[in-house]
Amino acid sequence: MDMEVRDYELDCEQIVNNANYLHYMEHTRHKFCSDVGLSFIDMHNAGMDVVVRKIEIEYMTSLKGGDTFMSCLRLERKGARFIFHQDILKHNGEMCATAVVTVVVLKDGKLSRGDELVAVFGKYIR
Repeated sequence: MDMEVRDYELDCEQIVNNANYLHYMEHTRHKFCSDVGLSFIDMHNAGMDVVVRKIEIEYMTSLKGGDTFMSCLRLERKGARFIFHQDILKHNGEMCATAVVTVVVLKDGKLSRGDELVAVFGKYIR
């Protein structure tokens, strides 16, 4: 997904504040879900909530004001966990940040295997 740094995301050093990378990645995950037909509102209304369990992130090169970049993901499944591998890259290929985001599914407030998601995510899971 192509994105662009916005002025209000910069800190006093004129680089993107670290927390914004998490926002970029979350937006990418939500857009991915939306594009494959999963609405977070519809899932919630059906008693299913997908929640982040853990995030491991490594920062490599800072984004700066006006930079454009790509936010990429790939997906795997381990038991009840869905694991998003996410990268933020400048358009010249330079890696800015990489993360492993683990999510779980709660069905009616209880941990679920998330089999409903496999039906939708199936062709994207590696």
